[in-house]
Amino acid sequence: MTYKLLALDLDGTLLRRDGTLHERDRWAIKQVQSAGVAVTICTGRLYSGSREAATAARIEGPIACVDGSHIVSAKDDTEHFHATLAGEHATALRRIVGRHRVASFVFAQDAIVHDAEGEPWAPYVRTWSPNVTVVERVTSHPAWEHERGLHAVVAIGHKDHVERAADELTGELGAAAFVIRFAVYRRGDTHAMIIRRAGPNKGTAITWLAQHHGCSVADVVAVGDWLNDVPMFNVAGRSFVMASAPPPVKEAATDALRAYSADDAGVAEAIERAWGTL
Repeated sequence: MTYKLLALDLDGTLLRRDGTLHERDRWAIKQVQSAGVAVTICTGRLYSGSREAATAARIEGPIACVDGSHIVSAKDDTEHFHATLAGEHATALRRIVGRHRVASFVFAQDAIVHDAEGEPWAPYVRTWSPNVTVVERVTSHPAWEHERGLHAVVAIGHKDHVERAADELTGELGAAAFVIRFAVYRRGDTHAMIIRRAGPNKGTAITWLAQHHGCSVADVVAVGDWLNDVPMFNVAGRSFVMASAPPPVKEAATDALRAYSADDAGVAEAIERAWGTL
């Protein structure tokens, strides 16, 4: 089968820890593009944190950011899709995270806002966007009330505090919000949660992107390494997972890569296996 669209996760898949592409990956992407295959990005990052990678990979079409909540053209910044938490949902979210002992990071208007409580984790969160504003009190920032709403909120703290906040959010926001918790580090009690509008994910994103490029999801090859990649693995015609991925992610993919991470040119390996020698 000749696949028509390649969808790439960024961190750990296309991008190494220093934010650069492996030269083998860059070359393989260029080759598959020259053969007429469309290449796109599906990432948890904000658009402002994804543009540089799109430029480095010579991607000019729409890319999916914030796990499918924001789809924007890398060529001219045209917005194609936008889903946020706004109004009463944003108000409830602000009230709940403010009540628990967690550091909050607001993702809105393609930027990140946090206060001094978030400083210890700022380097971790800043991978999502270079547009970061530090304020006196994040829960008092006007972004919560902006008519465009919030693309996401990230809350970090002790696992017990994060768990209690997540349970309260799930109970109050119900089906309106998607809430996921995870450990920030492999060891220790620091956990994080991401809250965003329910519905969009990387699976809905590549469904939209496939239609945009005139093909079906069966024509899509997806490459990733983390839990947020599972929705696109579930719908893509073929999916490749990095060797570093957690077991549930590996189980969702059709193919396992030998490459451990982006340091090992896993994208190039996936391209070679899906399209052969170009």
